[in-house]
Amino acid sequence: MITVNHIAQLRSFCDDARRAGRRVGLVPTMGYFHEGHRSLMRAARVENDVVVVSIFVNPTQFSPSEDLDAYPRDLERDDAIARDEGVDVLFTPDTAEMYPRPPLTTVHVGDLTAELCGASRPYHFDGVATVVTKLFAITGPCRAYFGRKDYQQLAVVRRLVADLDLPVDVVGCPLVREPDGVAMSSRNAYLSAEERAAATALVRALDRAAEAVRAGERDAATLRGLVVAEVDGEPLATLDYAEVVDAGDLSRIDHLEDSTDVLVALAARIGKTRLIDNATIEVRGAQVRVDLGVRS
Repeated sequence: MITVNHIAQLRSFCDDARRAGRRVGLVPTMGYFHEGHRSLMRAARVENDVVVVSIFVNPTQFSPSEDLDAYPRDLERDDAIARDEGVDVLFTPDTAEMYPRPPLTTVHVGDLTAELCGASRPYHFDGVATVVTKLFAITGPCRAYFGRKDYQQLAVVRRLVADLDLPVDVVGCPLVREPDGVAMSSRNAYLSAEERAAATALVRALDRAAEAVRAGERDAATLRGLVVAEVDGEPLATLDYAEVVDAGDLSRIDHLEDSTDVLVALAARIGKTRLIDNATIEVRGAQVRVDLGVRS
Protein backbone atom coordinates (compact mmCIF):
# COMPACT_ATOMS: atom_id res chain seq x y z
CA MET A 1 0.00 0.00 0.00
CA ILE A 2 1.14 3.52 -0.72
CA THR A 3 -0.09 6.65 1.03
CA VAL A 4 -0.56 9.86 -0.94
CA ASN A 5 -1.49 13.28 0.35
CA HIS A 6 -1.82 15.29 -2.85
CA ILE A 7 -4.57 15.39 -5.45
CA ALA A 8 -2.15 15.28 -8.38
CA GLN A 9 -0.56 12.08 -7.03
CA LEU A 10 -3.87 10.24 -6.73
CA ARG A 11 -5.12 11.46 -10.11
CA SER A 12 -1.91 10.31 -11.80
CA PHE A 13 -2.01 6.91 -10.08
CA CYS A 14 -5.63 6.24 -11.10
CA ASP A 15 -5.06 7.44 -14.67
CA ASP A 16 -2.06 5.12 -14.98
CA ALA A 17 -4.05 2.20 -13.58
CA ARG A 18 -6.86 2.66 -16.09
CA ARG A 19 -4.41 3.02 -18.98
CA ALA A 20 -3.04 -0.37 -17.94
CA GLY A 21 -6.56 -1.80 -18.17
CA ARG A 22 -7.15 -1.97 -14.43
CA ARG A 23 -10.48 -1.19 -12.77
CA VAL A 24 -10.41 1.32 -9.89
CA GLY A 25 -12.55 1.03 -6.76
CA LEU A 26 -12.95 4.00 -4.39
CA VAL A 27 -14.04 3.92 -0.74
CA PRO A 28 -14.55 7.50 0.54
CA THR A 29 -14.35 7.73 4.36
CA MET A 30 -13.70 10.08 7.24
CA GLY A 31 -11.47 7.49 8.88
CA TYR A 32 -11.55 5.90 12.34
CA PHE A 33 -12.25 2.59 10.69
CA HIS A 34 -14.60 -0.07 12.05
CA GLU A 35 -15.99 -3.30 10.63
CA GLY A 36 -18.40 -1.35 8.41
CA HIS A 37 -15.48 0.36 6.70
CA ARG A 38 -13.71 -2.97 6.37
CA SER A 39 -16.75 -4.43 4.62
CA LEU A 40 -16.61 -1.64 2.02
CA MET A 41 -12.90 -2.26 1.44
CA ARG A 42 -13.54 -5.98 1.04
CA ALA A 43 -16.31 -5.40 -1.48
CA ALA A 44 -14.05 -3.06 -3.44
CA ARG A 45 -11.17 -5.56 -3.27
CA VAL A 46 -13.32 -8.35 -4.74
CA GLU A 47 -14.68 -6.26 -7.61
CA ASN A 48 -11.69 -4.16 -8.69
CA ASP A 49 -8.02 -4.38 -9.60
CA VAL A 50 -7.02 -1.30 -7.63
CA VAL A 51 -8.60 -0.15 -4.35
CA VAL A 52 -8.33 3.48 -3.22
CA VAL A 53 -9.50 4.50 0.25
CA SER A 54 -9.72 8.18 1.12
CA ILE A 55 -9.62 9.59 4.65
CA PHE A 56 -10.77 13.17 4.93
CA VAL A 57 -12.78 14.68 7.78
CA ASN A 58 -14.62 17.14 5.59
CA PRO A 59 -15.21 20.47 7.38
CA THR A 60 -17.89 21.67 4.97
CA GLN A 61 -20.36 19.02 6.15
CA PHE A 62 -20.15 20.11 9.81
CA SER A 63 -21.99 23.11 11.22
CA PRO A 64 -20.18 25.36 13.74
CA SER A 65 -22.04 23.62 16.60
CA GLU A 66 -21.10 20.08 15.52
CA ASP A 67 -18.20 17.82 16.40
CA LEU A 68 -15.60 18.57 13.71
CA ASP A 69 -12.73 19.13 16.15
CA ALA A 70 -13.74 16.21 18.37
CA TYR A 71 -14.45 13.76 15.54
CA PRO A 72 -12.40 10.62 16.31
CA ARG A 73 -9.15 10.24 14.41
CA ASP A 74 -6.42 7.59 14.50
CA LEU A 75 -4.43 7.59 11.25
CA GLU A 76 -1.84 5.07 12.45
CA ARG A 77 -4.57 2.54 13.28
CA ASP A 78 -6.44 3.28 10.05
CA ASP A 79 -3.24 2.75 8.07
CA ALA A 80 -2.79 -0.70 9.63
CA ILE A 81 -6.40 -1.68 8.93
CA ALA A 82 -6.20 -0.54 5.30
CA ARG A 83 -3.02 -2.57 4.81
CA ASP A 84 -4.69 -5.58 6.40
CA GLU A 85 -7.59 -5.28 3.92
CA GLY A 86 -5.32 -5.17 0.89
CA VAL A 87 -5.88 -1.52 0.00
CA ASP A 88 -3.57 -0.25 -2.73
CA VAL A 89 -3.71 3.51 -2.10
CA LEU A 90 -4.60 5.44 1.04
CA PHE A 91 -5.42 9.06 0.16
CA THR A 92 -5.03 11.34 3.19
CA PRO A 93 -5.25 14.98 2.09
CA ASP A 94 -5.42 17.81 4.59
CA THR A 95 -7.94 20.62 4.42
CA ALA A 96 -5.55 22.96 2.59
CA GLU A 97 -5.13 20.35 -0.15
CA MET A 98 -8.88 19.81 -0.64
CA TYR A 99 -9.89 23.44 -0.11
CA PRO A 100 -6.90 25.69 -0.87
CA ARG A 101 -9.28 28.64 -0.75
CA PRO A 102 -12.89 28.96 0.44
CA PRO A 103 -14.99 27.26 -2.26
CA LEU A 104 -17.41 29.38 -4.24
CA THR A 105 -18.81 26.30 -5.95
CA THR A 106 -20.92 23.74 -4.11
CA VAL A 107 -23.13 20.82 -5.14
CA HIS A 108 -26.73 20.84 -3.94
CA VAL A 109 -29.10 17.90 -4.45
CA GLY A 110 -32.61 19.25 -4.04
CA ASP A 111 -35.56 17.34 -2.65
CA LEU A 112 -33.57 14.37 -1.34
CA THR A 113 -31.82 16.57 1.22
CA ALA A 114 -34.81 18.50 2.57
CA GLU A 115 -36.05 16.00 5.17
CA LEU A 116 -34.65 13.34 7.51
CA CYS A 117 -31.10 14.34 8.48
CA GLY A 118 -31.27 17.31 6.13
CA ALA A 119 -33.98 18.95 8.25
CA SER A 120 -31.79 19.15 11.36
CA ARG A 121 -28.47 19.45 9.50
CA PRO A 122 -29.37 21.88 6.69
CA TYR A 123 -25.83 22.34 5.32
CA HIS A 124 -24.62 18.79 5.81
CA PHE A 125 -25.55 17.26 2.47
CA ASP A 126 -24.22 20.19 0.43
CA GLY A 127 -20.87 19.52 2.08
CA VAL A 128 -21.15 15.78 1.44
CA ALA A 129 -22.21 16.23 -2.19
CA THR A 130 -19.44 18.72 -2.87
CA VAL A 131 -16.60 16.68 -1.37
CA VAL A 132 -17.82 13.45 -2.98
CA THR A 133 -17.99 15.18 -6.37
CA LYS A 134 -14.42 16.40 -5.84
CA LEU A 135 -13.26 12.88 -4.94
CA PHE A 136 -14.94 11.49 -8.06
CA ALA A 137 -13.28 14.19 -10.20
CA ILE A 138 -9.89 13.37 -8.69
CA THR A 139 -10.21 9.59 -8.95
CA GLY A 140 -11.90 9.51 -12.35
CA PRO A 141 -14.01 6.62 -13.69
CA CYS A 142 -14.44 4.07 -10.91
CA ARG A 143 -16.75 2.08 -8.72
CA ALA A 144 -17.48 3.88 -5.44
CA TYR A 145 -18.63 2.11 -2.27
CA PHE A 146 -20.96 3.51 0.39
CA GLY A 147 -22.69 1.87 3.34
CA ARG A 148 -26.47 1.74 3.69
CA LYS A 149 -26.32 2.98 7.29
CA ASP A 150 -26.06 6.44 5.75
CA TYR A 151 -29.01 5.66 3.48
CA GLN A 152 -29.88 9.27 2.71
CA GLN A 153 -26.26 9.98 1.81
CA LEU A 154 -26.27 6.99 -0.53
CA ALA A 155 -29.43 8.27 -2.23
CA VAL A 156 -27.91 11.74 -2.60
CA VAL A 157 -24.69 10.37 -4.13
CA ARG A 158 -26.60 8.18 -6.56
CA ARG A 159 -28.70 11.13 -7.70
CA LEU A 160 -25.77 13.53 -8.15
CA VAL A 161 -23.94 10.91 -10.23
CA ALA A 162 -27.03 10.42 -12.41
CA ASP A 163 -27.80 14.14 -12.75
CA LEU A 164 -24.21 15.12 -13.55
CA ASP A 165 -23.47 12.10 -15.80
CA LEU A 166 -20.40 11.21 -13.77
CA PRO A 167 -18.50 8.07 -14.90
CA VAL A 168 -18.94 6.39 -11.52
CA ASP A 169 -20.81 3.22 -10.53
CA VAL A 170 -22.19 3.75 -7.03
CA VAL A 171 -22.36 0.55 -5.00
CA GLY A 172 -24.50 0.40 -1.84
CA CYS A 173 -23.20 -2.09 0.73
CA PRO A 174 -25.04 -3.62 3.72
CA LEU A 175 -25.37 -1.78 7.00
CA VAL A 176 -23.10 -3.50 9.54
CA ARG A 177 -24.13 -3.93 13.17
CA GLU A 178 -22.41 -4.79 16.42
CA PRO A 179 -23.38 -8.18 17.93
CA ASP A 180 -26.03 -6.43 20.08
CA GLY A 181 -27.56 -4.78 17.00
CA VAL A 182 -26.20 -1.24 17.35
CA ALA A 183 -25.27 0.14 13.92
CA MET A 184 -21.52 0.56 13.59
CA SER A 185 -20.44 4.18 13.60
CA SER A 186 -17.24 6.03 14.36
CA ARG A 187 -19.30 8.15 16.76
CA ASN A 188 -20.02 5.09 18.92
CA ALA A 189 -16.60 5.84 20.44
CA TYR A 190 -18.19 8.82 22.21
CA LEU A 191 -20.64 6.64 24.18
CA SER A 192 -20.18 5.70 27.82
CA ALA A 193 -20.96 2.12 28.82
CA GLU A 194 -24.43 3.15 29.97
CA GLU A 195 -25.06 5.12 26.78
CA ARG A 196 -23.79 2.24 24.67
CA ALA A 197 -26.41 -0.03 26.22
CA ALA A 198 -29.09 2.62 25.69
CA ALA A 199 -28.20 2.85 21.98
CA THR A 200 -29.81 -0.55 21.42
CA ALA A 201 -33.16 1.28 21.62
CA LEU A 202 -32.69 2.35 17.99
CA VAL A 203 -32.50 -1.14 16.55
CA ARG A 204 -35.26 -2.31 18.89
CA ALA A 205 -37.48 0.42 17.46
CA LEU A 206 -36.75 -0.70 13.91
CA ASP A 207 -37.37 -4.35 14.86
CA ARG A 208 -40.70 -3.36 16.36
CA ALA A 209 -41.81 -1.62 13.17
CA ALA A 210 -40.61 -4.54 11.03
CA GLU A 211 -42.51 -7.08 13.11
CA ALA A 212 -45.66 -4.98 12.78
CA VAL A 213 -45.34 -4.98 8.99
CA ARG A 214 -44.81 -8.75 9.03
CA ALA A 215 -48.01 -9.02 11.09
CA GLY A 216 -49.96 -7.06 8.48
CA GLU A 217 -49.70 -3.42 9.57
CA ARG A 218 -49.59 -1.09 6.57
CA ASP A 219 -50.33 2.35 8.03
CA ALA A 220 -47.19 4.48 7.98
CA ALA A 221 -48.28 6.70 10.89
CA THR A 222 -48.84 3.64 13.07
CA LEU A 223 -45.40 2.29 12.22
CA ARG A 224 -43.82 5.63 12.97
CA GLY A 225 -45.64 5.70 16.31
CA LEU A 226 -44.14 2.33 17.25
CA VAL A 227 -40.63 3.63 16.53
CA VAL A 228 -41.23 6.83 18.51
CA ALA A 229 -42.63 4.93 21.49
CA GLU A 230 -39.65 2.57 21.65
CA VAL A 231 -37.07 5.35 21.52
CA ASP A 232 -39.00 7.56 23.92
CA GLY A 233 -39.03 4.66 26.37
CA GLU A 234 -35.25 4.89 26.71
CA PRO A 235 -34.40 7.62 29.28
CA LEU A 236 -31.01 8.42 27.76
CA ALA A 237 -32.39 8.81 24.23
CA THR A 238 -33.78 11.99 22.68
CA LEU A 239 -35.46 11.44 19.32
CA ASP A 240 -34.50 13.75 16.46
CA TYR A 241 -36.80 12.19 13.87
CA ALA A 242 -38.51 8.96 12.91
CA GLU A 243 -39.98 8.63 9.43
CA VAL A 244 -41.43 6.04 7.09
CA VAL A 245 -40.62 7.07 3.51
CA ASP A 246 -40.38 5.71 0.00
CA ALA A 247 -37.03 3.94 -0.30
CA GLY A 248 -36.46 5.36 -3.78
CA ASP A 249 -37.09 9.09 -3.57
CA LEU A 250 -37.38 9.44 0.26
CA SER A 251 -40.83 11.02 -0.04
CA ARG A 252 -43.27 10.51 2.82
CA ILE A 253 -45.95 7.89 2.39
CA ASP A 254 -49.23 7.27 4.17
CA HIS A 255 -49.70 3.60 3.40
CA LEU A 256 -47.55 0.63 2.44
CA GLU A 257 -49.05 -0.61 -0.81
CA ASP A 258 -48.84 -4.19 -2.08
CA SER A 259 -45.74 -3.40 -4.13
CA THR A 260 -43.78 -0.98 -1.97
CA ASP A 261 -40.16 -0.50 -0.91
CA VAL A 262 -39.98 1.66 2.20
CA LEU A 263 -37.29 3.05 4.43
CA VAL A 264 -37.87 3.32 8.17
CA ALA A 265 -35.27 5.85 9.32
CA LEU A 266 -34.53 7.51 12.62
CA ALA A 267 -31.99 9.68 14.36
CA ALA A 268 -31.61 10.16 18.10
CA ARG A 269 -29.19 11.57 20.61
CA ILE A 270 -27.88 9.16 23.19
CA GLY A 271 -26.54 11.54 25.74
CA LYS A 272 -24.75 14.10 23.55
CA THR A 273 -24.03 11.71 20.66
CA ARG A 274 -26.26 11.78 17.60
CA LEU A 275 -26.78 8.37 16.00
CA ILE A 276 -28.74 7.31 12.93
CA ASP A 277 -30.19 3.97 11.91
CA ASN A 278 -32.58 2.51 9.36
CA ALA A 279 -34.25 -0.55 7.94
CA THR A 280 -35.63 -1.15 4.46
CA ILE A 281 -38.81 -3.14 4.00
CA GLU A 282 -40.06 -4.66 0.75
CA VAL A 283 -43.79 -5.42 0.61
CA ARG A 284 -45.01 -7.73 -2.13
CA GLY A 285 -48.58 -8.52 -1.21
CA ALA A 286 -48.42 -10.77 1.83
CA GLN A 287 -44.68 -11.28 1.37
CA VAL A 288 -42.48 -8.99 3.46
CA ARG A 289 -38.68 -8.77 3.32
CA VAL A 290 -36.87 -6.74 5.97
CA ASP A 291 -33.26 -5.61 5.59
CA LEU A 292 -31.72 -4.58 8.89
CA GLY A 293 -28.19 -5.16 7.65
CA VAL A 294 -25.73 -7.74 8.96
CA ARG A 295 -24.30 -8.35 12.43
CA SER A 296 -20.56 -8.70 12.81
